[in-house]
Amino acid sequence: MRFSATVSVRLRGGIADPEGATIERALSALGIDAVHNVRAGRSFLFEVEASSLEEATSIAEDLAGRLLANPVMEDHDVKVEAK
Repeated sequence: MRFSATVSVRLRGGIADPEGATIERALSALGIDAVHNVRAGRSFLFEVEASSLEEATSIAEDLAGRLLANPVMEDHDVKVEAK
């Protein structure tokens, strides 16, 4: 069975996010003043072949923790659903 997985990776709180800061400054230049505390991140989408949702989630979590995110400075969220 195939599952769709999405992994979102972002810097942990307290770690400087220069990309987010640049975006926030640009918002002001565009006249958008209601948005604050912008944090940039990355998103990975892939398919997982597994026999159950639990197995697919475990595989995606393992991939996120070992390859896609740096556990020292980044947090990640994993979302898996049946195709």
